[in-house]
Order: sequence, then C-alpha cells, then structure tokens
Amino acid sequence: MNKQIENSWVKFRKVCEASPSVEEMTGIEKAFDFAFQTLGENTWPNGEIILIHSLEVAQVVAQEVGLGTSSIIAGLLHNVTYENIHDRPAIQDIEKRFGPVVAGILEGMAKINALGTDTVDLHSENYRKLMLALAGDVRVILVKIADRLHVMRHLSGYMPEAQHKIAMETAHLYAPLAHRLGLYYVNSELLDLCLKHTNPDSYQYVADRLDESKQERKDFVAEFVSPIEDKLKARGFRFDMKARTKSINSIWKKMQNKKVSFDEVYDLFAIRIILDSELEMEKSDCWQVYSIVTDEYQSNPERMRDWISVPKSNGYESLHATVLGPHKKWVEIQIRTKRMDEVAEKGLAAHWKYKGGSASAEMETWLANVREILENPDLNIVDFIDDFSTNIYTDEIFVFTPKGDLRRLPAGATLLDFAYEIHSEVGDHCVGGMLDGRKVTLRHKLKNGDQVSVDTSIKQKPKQDWLDFVITTKAKTRIKVSVNEERKNEAENGKEILLRKLKNWKIDYNDDLIRMLLKHYNLKLAQDLYYNISVGKIEPLAIKELVVEKEAEATAKQKVEEILPVDQLNDLDFSRGNDYLVIDNNIKNVNHKLAPCCNPIFGDPIFGFVTISDGIKIHRRTCPNAKQLFERYPYRVIPAKWRDSEKRSSFQATIRLSGTDEAGIVGQISHVIAKDVGVQMRSINIDSVNGAFEGTLRIFVNNLEHLDFLMHKLQNIKGVINVSRADT
Repeated sequence: MNKQIENSWVKFRKVCEASPSVEEMTGIEKAFDFAFQTLGENTWPNGEIILIHSLEVAQVVAQEVGLGTSSIIAGLLHNVTYENIHDRPAIQDIEKRFGPVVAGILEGMAKINALGTDTVDLHSENYRKLMLALAGDVRVILVKIADRLHVMRHLSGYMPEAQHKIAMETAHLYAPLAHRLGLYYVNSELLDLCLKHTNPDSYQYVADRLDESKQERKDFVAEFVSPIEDKLKARGFRFDMKARTKSINSIWKKMQNKKVSFDEVYDLFAIRIILDSELEMEKSDCWQVYSIVTDEYQSNPERMRDWISVPKSNGYESLHATVLGPHKKWVEIQIRTKRMDEVAEKGLAAHWKYKGGSASAEMETWLANVREILENPDLNIVDFIDDFSTNIYTDEIFVFTPKGDLRRLPAGATLLDFAYEIHSEVGDHCVGGMLDGRKVTLRHKLKNGDQVSVDTSIKQKPKQDWLDFVITTKAKTRIKVSVNEERKNEAENGKEILLRKLKNWKIDYNDDLIRMLLKHYNLKLAQDLYYNISVGKIEPLAIKELVVEKEAEATAKQKVEEILPVDQLNDLDFSRGNDYLVIDNNIKNVNHKLAPCCNPIFGDPIFGFVTISDGIKIHRRTCPNAKQLFERYPYRVIPAKWRDSEKRSSFQATIRLSGTDEAGIVGQISHVIAKDVGVQMRSINIDSVNGAFEGTLRIFVNNLEHLDFLMHKLQNIKGVINVSRADT
C-alpha cells in the first residue's frame, strides 16, 4: 500500500475511534478495503490520489460535521463510481454490501457529480438539477458540503479559471447551505477560503491585523471574564468560557457594508459561556447566567436575541446579549448549554444524536419548499440563486396563524409573504388581512409574535408591483410565474389584434415590420409589443400611421432630386447613405440659404425645406413655422446637419433683454459686446418705461456656443434680469 494512503488511513481511523458518533469500526474498515480495491492508487489530473481525497472527506464528515457511520462510509465511497475508473461498481452492488442508506447517499452524490458541479455555471439549467439533487436527502447535502470543504482547502492545486468558478459556486450555494443546516464554522471557513482566492489582498490584510491585535484581545478577554467567572463559581455553576474571533470574511464584509476601518469594527470577537446543565434545567440556568452578566455589565436591550424560547429553524439555541465591558468596549455574550453548543457546532448533524436519527420537521418543510420552487418549469434560476444565497443569512421572525400554529419567516416579511407561506393559492388571491384584530394591507411588515389571518378574493390576481415588497423566495417565484402567464395570455391576444388590423389595412406582417416597431417603441421583445397592444398602451391606428409614414419616407437626396432641377444638385453635399443634407458653417452654397424667420446659427438642430423657386431654406427645429411645414409639406422637409470647417462665418442672431433701468446700462451692454466678447453689433434698441427697460440686440456670432457665452455675459450685468434669444 502507498505510504501516503497508509498514513491517511491511520489518521482517519484514529478520528473515527475517538468520535462519539461511531459505535463500531467493522463497517468503516470494510468500506476502506472496498474503496482501496476499486480506486487503488489512481490520481486525478492535478496529481491528487483519489483515495486520499476520499479518506479526508470522510474525516471531515466524522470530525467536523459529526455524522454517523453510514454517512462516514458514504464519504469514504463517494468516488468509487468515478467515471474514469475501470470496472466501477454499480449502486445495486454497494446497496448489497453497505445497505440502502449508504447507497441512497451515494446515488444523490452521483447525480451531483454527473452534472460536473466543480465548474457548473450559475446561469445554467444544470444549477436547477444540482439544487434538486441536494434538496433530496439532507445527508447528501452534508456529505457534499464536507467534500466541498476539502476541495476549498486544496483549491490552490486547481487551475486559476477553475478556482474562480469553484469559489463562486461555494459562496452562492455550499456556504449558504452550511449556514442553513447550522454548520456555522464550516460556513465561515468556506467563505474565508472564497475570499482568500477571489480577493487575496483583502484576506491577507484582515488576517495580518487580527494577528497584530491578538495579545490585546487576549488581555481584554481575561479582564472581562474574571468577575463573571467568580460570580458563576460562587453560584455553583459548572461552565466553560471561551472567546471566539469573528471570521475574516465577516470582518471584511462589515468593513465594506458599514464603510469602516478594521479598528472601527467593535465586535471582532464574542465571548461564549457554555453551561453543563441537566436537560430540564437548561432554560432556567441560561437565564440566570444572563442575569448575572447583565448585573455586572450594562446591556444594550436592542441587541438582545432569545433563541432559547423559540429556536432558529435549523435548531440553533442560544441567548445573545451585547454588554458594555471594560474600557467602554461593546462585547457580544453568547450563553448556551453543552447540548446547545453541540447543535450550534455540528448543526443538523447533532439532531440525529438528540432526535433519534431524523431531521427536524422544520428542516424537512424547508427542503420540501425548495423542491417545490425548483420543480416549477418557469423558474428563473439566476433570480432563485440570488434570493437563496441572500435570504439564508437573514434573521427570522415567528408569527402565528389564527389557530395558533407557528410559522417562521425572514425578518422584514410582509402579510403577502405569510399568505404564500400558507399556500400558493392563498397568496395569489390575497387582498389583505387581520393582525391582532385590525385590518392591514398586503404590504404590512410582520413582527415577532403577530397573529395573522388572511383575506382572499377570487377576483384578485398576482400583480407585477407585488415583487417590489415581498421578500421570500417562494412568494417571488410564484408571483413571477403567475405574472408571466398573465402577460403571455395578453401578448397572444395582442398579436391576434395586430394581425387582424394589418390584414384589413393590406399591410404585410413580417420580421422587418416587427423590428421597426420594436425600435420605434424602444422595446426588446415582440411579446412586449403584443402585450402593450392588448392592454391599450399602443393603439393599432398609431401603428398604421407609423407604417404609412415610414413607407412614404425617402432619403434626403431622393426628395431633393424629385423637386429641384438637375443643374442645382451639383453643389449640394449629402451624408454617407444620403440620409442628411450637410451644411458647412461657411455658408456659400447658392442652393441653400438660412431662413430669416428663425436665423439658424451653426450648432442649432436644423432641417432643410425645399422651396419652389428659392432653393433650400435651412430652418431651426424650433422655428415658429416648423410645425406648419412638417404638417402641410412633409415631402419637402429633408433632414440636415452641420459640418464644421476651418473657415469661420458670422451668423445673425437676435437677443432680447429686460431689467431695471440702471444708470449707464446701455454703455455696459455695448462694452460687453464690443470689448469682452468682440462680436459684431448690427443694431441696438433700448426702451425705458417707469424704471424698467426692454431691449433688442441684433448681432453676428460664430456659432451657438459663441452666442451662449455672450448671453451669459449679458446676464451678469447689474440690472439685467432676463436674457433670451429671439427668432427674428
């Protein structure tokens, strides 16, 4: 036997023999022999021996997750069906040798491995299949989490692109699952390792700062716990006290979310008091210790958390308090018993020990909800993963049905979330509800201890804006599916309306038409167009006008060619594609002139108008005559735009001024024009009545920017209140 394999087996065997979850070693030894016969000394492409990986995963299952013999054997055998191994055993063969429980776990693992989950794309359909496979037997999740923890610990041996994908998948799926199942330490280590590989500089910074402040924390903890220890001993409690530092990822996230430095993170660690209490005395002892701690140190009542009276849905029980310790530093205290601590350390796995080998009812309900959501064919898997990985970490509230049944919901949940928690149909038809005898709306946020009843109406349907305030994944998924179904039906109706109208108007229905309409209405999908037609946001007659107008449209050059004689076309310049008539800022072309009704300046938005005998007139788009020209002579209107040239020309502009008649106001205006800006003035006319004046300036400027600069200068003259551009 390979020396590395032998050493790993000896180490693993010692862990199993010391584990309280392992009653006898015969089955484990038999599984190792079988794994060795099957896997031998085969390696993966990165050089890692497969059997050593299996042994180390099984060790995590036994030591850190705390599962029993069947799960340990499954961890040991989870690679025996590896696809590149010759004569790999069938699941039926494993069931005969090791029983249905081991075979069931391995079957779930095999489904996951078949999806190639080390590089699964978060946006792929495979992610749905992966989640469904995980949401079957809880032990499949736990063994897979152990496998992923081992992978993350050895991630540096993978290719860089694989490292990133594995880290992202771990952060989005396996770490949240570990947290949901109560494996808080595993969750913390997974997230720390993700940060280490995705943001190594930040990881190292926090790790170094923690190391630097290690002695300071140690001294503070010793000073803090001394009076508490004395009082607990005096009261006869058997206990253990220890300080636990926050994970590197938690500290970094807090620094980012709160926008604070490392030194400003006050809760770098928590102090845990673990009591050795009899089962029937657990709650009483914890509350007594809470009283002793808060008598010694001032507590913050807003930070008090009671998960002893009503445990979290993953079984977590503890009393949390935040108190003001020595040197005015806030410290979190966690008070729990040995049994509670084991549940907190080992999560769901500890329930098998205390609950006779079955998962809690809450956990089974949660898994059933996940399965129900995932089996929906219209599920958007990206939205689901985002909600899943976010909601896992939120606090919980506890509310009651009218019959007194307890329901757990994430903090911030609304009445509508509660309705969907009861049943999808109840949520779909919810119109409001009663809260402790008073009426509340769908949006009402629930609080701990609320007793809630739901009012429904058969006429009610899910609405798009419901997604703005519901927070549970179940509610969001159901609403999206219902809204999409409703939208799909409306779109089909809208398409029928459009086809019928087009047929009556003798207009062809084709892809070019739909593309043109989508572009005009700034829509992405044809379904959006049909939906807007069905609900009346787009009128069919407006579509007809648009189509007729588009058909009548021609390029600028085509329009000009139809109206002007050939000899007048030679000097005209058009843009590439002939869509625009191009006008130089050096206006010399005899065939186009600036319209005196609006006096366009270089830089103004413009259009051309083809006259009968006077060539092409260039108008501003804001010209007072523009509306009439567009409505009465659309076939003569051509698009036009400016082209800058090195030559500079002067453009006539008219400015109107008004204000208070200050002494020397005319002189100041003339000074600004002649000296400050250097424009040519054609005329100035100022009328003064009862201490106020109105004036008109006709000037020549280079371009629109030049005019704006002049108007800004005039506006700053004392006494001038209003400056505006006139058309003529």
